[in-house]
Amino acid sequence: MSRIKFAIAGTGSIVPIHAQAISSIHDASLVAIFGKDIAKAQELAVKFNCDGYNDYQEMLKRTDIDAVSICTPSGLHAELGIEAALAGKHVVIEKPIDITLEKADALINTCQKQGVKLGVIFQRRYSDGVSVLKSLLDQGKLGKLIFGGCYIKLYRSPEYYDSGAWRGTWAIDGGGVLMNQGIHYIDMLQFLAGPVAEVTGHCGTFGHTGLEVEDTASAAIKFQSGALGVIEGTTCAYPGLVSRIDIYGTEGSAVIENDVLTSVQLKSGYEYKGGSSTDNAGVSSPDISFECHQRQFQEIITAIKSDLEPSVNGIEGRKALEVILAIYKSAFTGNRVLLPLADSLFLKDLAKSGW
Repeated sequence: MSRIKFAIAGTGSIVPIHAQAISSIHDASLVAIFGKDIAKAQELAVKFNCDGYNDYQEMLKRTDIDAVSICTPSGLHAELGIEAALAGKHVVIEKPIDITLEKADALINTCQKQGVKLGVIFQRRYSDGVSVLKSLLDQGKLGKLIFGGCYIKLYRSPEYYDSGAWRGTWAIDGGGVLMNQGIHYIDMLQFLAGPVAEVTGHCGTFGHTGLEVEDTASAAIKFQSGALGVIEGTTCAYPGLVSRIDIYGTEGSAVIENDVLTSVQLKSGYEYKGGSSTDNAGVSSPDISFECHQRQFQEIITAIKSDLEPSVNGIEGRKALEVILAIYKSAFTGNRVLLPLADSLFLKDLAKSGW
């Protein structure tokens, strides 16, 4: 298997990022793009020198396709991923893995039974600063964890939500700022600070008239280690401000701003000062670099070739989803919620009655 051949399912704004990442890797190639709108699929196919399809099953019949990258609206991720796995293809899922635990688990189980790899895109884990901080934490350089917080300060215009009928819906988007945008930083927080044990959350819709899902949320969290934390998110922070992760330990503190590790200061005297965090504050998919996607795709390709598990496999990709669903459940019921969650069936009631 000298070169892994990919197909992409979807024609949205994240697709060019996946296509560029795949095309930039010497032992990978992009051979097909699927979209319900054949005109969009063909346009992207011409741009990236591959074949366009509007019949997913027809595309999956191709024996030269080794893996499928799913870039469709969130609530379709598991469904299309399962179809790819049943066709013998490895599966890469753009975040979130899906919008319910039940569908996420169905995808994970199907990939395991079919013997195909499953990777979930959380490319921010692959940034230089996150890698440095993760190493320092694993070495115990910050001491015992005291606090971990993430603050997602974005802006999304009414036109953003109007750009697709699925955006901002419970049925397909699965939630608002936490599920669609904030999940990246929530994943980074639990990756760095460890598993979350309990949450107490509040959610609301304040800046977007008629939006089903939350545009603002806050939660107090407790980690399994006993450390405390906070998750805050909004798409009402005009024009898009700095998003941040804070980690405090008994031996020092660290700050990540817009994916850049801007500061680590330890009692031992160690200091790390990264680059500027002011660029691309609150940006959407077309404005982001594909470099970290490239790094994650390269790791997934290596896992396929060497029969290893991707580091962000289905089980890892499920973790941030569970934290978000726990916050939704807490906001909906008014109660503290312990993890792990038994199910996400409460979303049906939430979709009907709102907060």
